[in-house]
Amino acid sequence: MADIKLLKEKSTQVRKDIVQMICKSKSGHPGGSLSAADIVTTLYFSEMNVDPKNPKMEGRDRFVLSKGHAAPVLYAVLAEKGYFDRELLGTLRQYGSILQGHPDMKKVPGIEISTGSLGQGLSVANGMALSAKISGEDYRTYVLMGDGELQEGQVWEAAMTSAHYKLDNICAFVDYNNLQIDGNVDEIMGVAPLDKKWESFGWNVIKADGHSFEEILDSLEKAKECKGKPTVIIAETTKGKGVSFMENVCGFHGVAPTAEETEIAVKELEKVEEILD
Repeated sequence: MADIKLLKEKSTQVRKDIVQMICKSKSGHPGGSLSAADIVTTLYFSEMNVDPKNPKMEGRDRFVLSKGHAAPVLYAVLAEKGYFDRELLGTLRQYGSILQGHPDMKKVPGIEISTGSLGQGLSVANGMALSAKISGEDYRTYVLMGDGELQEGQVWEAAMTSAHYKLDNICAFVDYNNLQIDGNVDEIMGVAPLDKKWESFGWNVIKADGHSFEEILDSLEKAKECKGKPTVIIAETTKGKGVSFMENVCGFHGVAPTAEETEIAVKELEKVEEILD
């Protein structure tokens, strides 16, 4: 049984790391990193078969961060999991650092694929899942996409491919916070109704609260039970989740918090830690 308290503690630490590393770099994407923190934390600390001491372990589960600009959440989780020294988080986006603005599979242990060009992650994840089917391996592939990213046509070409090849070993998450760099997703290029769209493309669709560990875990179990078709978990989230002045604020999509704002954010998150203790 999953330790919900542990997941809450880990995700809170991840959020602190996200805010602090982006503040230090004076560049990055806090909003979408914070909204995805609970999903990525659950995958690495409760769901996925991975080994930080052996990042290329055969049979490991794969994770693709299709919304590559949210690299800080993945870096924070990988550091917390033990893939690399957490002191490296303070080097985010610095010249010579392995932790660049988007994930680099050639530099960072635990990164399966370099991402950043939106819309491509599901295609890559399909390749991983199809490879497992062909070779008879039982690892699963997880991919995280943004809701604004679904405006990319390649996503839907990839969605057709997943269903065509009956890739029931792939599980996609949509970080559905309804904000992108220019404003509300619904106003810029609406993607709703997401459930009906994915269903029409042949997917098993599950809706969940993307900040409820219980619902995320339950959704993951249901995804594994589904045979013959891929699963997408439409996770309703809040942009900037966990930091009051960032929540649902479009401006924090790609703007680093100031030192003063970071101090306030860390204090808020420390209060969460006190409650958990």
